[in-house]
Parts: sequence; structure tokens; C-alpha cells
Amino acid sequence: MGHVTALSIGLAGALIAVGIGFPLPWMLGPMVLVTLAAIGGAPVKAPLQIRKVIMPILGVMLGSGFHPEAFEQIAQWAETIAYIPLFVVMAFSSAFAVYRFIGRFDPITAYFSSAPGGLNDMMLIGAEAGGIELRIALAHASRVLMVVSSMSFIFWYFFDVHSTGQSTQSVGFADLSQQEYALLISCAVVGAFVGPKLRLPAAQVIGPMILSSLVHLAGLTQSAPPTAAVNIAQLVMGTVVGCRFLSVPISEIWRDIGLAIIATTGMMFAACLCAILVSQQTGIDIKQTLLTFAPGGLPEMSLLTLAMGADIAFVATAHIIRILLVIAAAPIMFRTLKIRSRY
Repeated sequence: MGHVTALSIGLAGALIAVGIGFPLPWMLGPMVLVTLAAIGGAPVKAPLQIRKVIMPILGVMLGSGFHPEAFEQIAQWAETIAYIPLFVVMAFSSAFAVYRFIGRFDPITAYFSSAPGGLNDMMLIGAEAGGIELRIALAHASRVLMVVSSMSFIFWYFFDVHSTGQSTQSVGFADLSQQEYALLISCAVVGAFVGPKLRLPAAQVIGPMILSSLVHLAGLTQSAPPTAAVNIAQLVMGTVVGCRFLSVPISEIWRDIGLAIIATTGMMFAACLCAILVSQQTGIDIKQTLLTFAPGGLPEMSLLTLAMGADIAFVATAHIIRILLVIAAAPIMFRTLKIRSRY
């Protein structure tokens, strides 16, 4: 029943956030209220089984953002992607300095806590390398919490975008035909099965996204995700993030959140710098380049992009490349630095 309690608290948080005009209410509201409930010892449990269903649906939603016209801006995509390695190095270095020298984490834990992406992979690889798994997990959970929160308030304060889901045309469940539902559900089911077989990162999202993008590019459907489905996905993801702080001593949570605020500030500075440079060079709207470089998780940033009405194909592709780069490069650099440290 813990997951029911968590979702109930999350729903209450979403409704309160909607009522007071909170930015990104369907994700940030549940995230904040469930985090507070978890810290306070409420009997909440992450709805992981529901998340498993939501992730393929999210992948299908992301795939719906791909259309032939999107690739007319392929040159702008290339210029943006060229900045991703620079962003990763800047974000990684600044966060490592925070966790190593301010947080006094051991080198291994600090290293894998600092990666701007790949939460599950960094947690597993870091633990195998001798890092403290709980601290790595809390660092990444705190990063996602801080990035989503800060991005929501940046858009609210500087751009007067409240990200309530009303920035795009509302789509109802009845707007899709039975054939379109069958096609999109097939993308979700087949993609969720094939993705892990191909060892894709975030396989439950990327597998369905690839299939969905193909059917949309082929013109078999042009359906956008129903607004209610986007809100439900935000509710579940926000609740899951909040539950990550369950059963952790309050003093440790506040310490890790404090470190995450400092580390995320450095990461967001790097994201803003790269976003401004890309926007000046390509003419892409600064709001979209900010979404592209913000170092949050793929599901959370994709939902934020959907809520903002930005180009989901562009933003999701950039985040996938960032995550792939982090997952591929972080272990290699760790082994290189570890070997060199012996001499």
C-alpha cells in the first residue's frame, strides 16, 4: 500500500501546485511533497511497477516529436551536439570539486557522484569500483531534483512560462483513432522488449522512442500524446524521485541536498554558458537550448520539454547523446586516472 500512499501524496502535491500556479505542477508538486513525506518518515513506496508502464509510454510520446521537417535543422543539431562534450567536462569537473573538497567524499564516490547523467549506471559502476552506493544514489537523485526545480523556476521567472501543459494545444484521449492506439501501443510493447535486448541505455524509454519516431517519420500517424497522459507520467516520475529519499537519515539528506545545490549550480552555469553560445551561433531559441543542456534525467527533462512545447526530437536526441557519452567515457576516464594515480 506504500505506493498508493506515495501516489496519493503526489496527486495532492500536483493539485496544490496547480492551485497556486506553481511551475511544472504535475511533476514538481509531487516531487516536493513526496520528498518531504519521505524525509518525515511517511510510509511511502516508489511506484516502480507503474513506472515500468510509464517509461515505454514516455518513449512513444518522445517519438511523436520526430517528423520530416525536424531534420531540416540538422545543421543546427550538429552544432549543438558539438558542444555536449565541452558541457560534460565542465559539469563533471565542477561537481567533482564540490563533492571531493567541500563534501569530503572519497575520490571514487565523488567521481561517480559527479557524472551529469546515467544515474543507474553510475550507481552500479561506482559501487563495483569501491564507492559508497547510497551516497552516489543520493547525489544523483538530488541532482535531478535540483535541476528540474531550477529549470522550472528559470522558465517561470525569466520567461514567464509556467509549464502547466497549457503551452501546447490540449489533446484528449478521444482525439486518437483505434488504429492509432493500436500502432502506438505496439511501439511501446515491442520497443520495451527489444530495447533491453539491444542493451540500449534507458532501454525502456529509448526502444519505444525509436519505433515511435519511425512510424511518425513514415507518416503512419501524426498523433501527439494526450495531455492527460503527459500529466500522469509527470505525476509518477515526480513521485518516484521523491521516494528516493526514503529511509535515509534526515541529517544526511539535508547534507546531500545542500551539496547538490552547490554542485547543480556549477552544472547549470555550464549549461547556461553552452546554451547561450549555441543560441548565438545557431539562432535557436535560448529556452530550447537551455532544455537541451540542463543536466537532468532523460525522462524528467523530456517531460519538461513536452510541457514547455519545445522541440522534443531535438532535446531528447541531445540528452541521449549526453547520457551515452557519460556512460561510455566515465568508466574509461576513471580507469585512466586511477592508473596514473599510482605513479
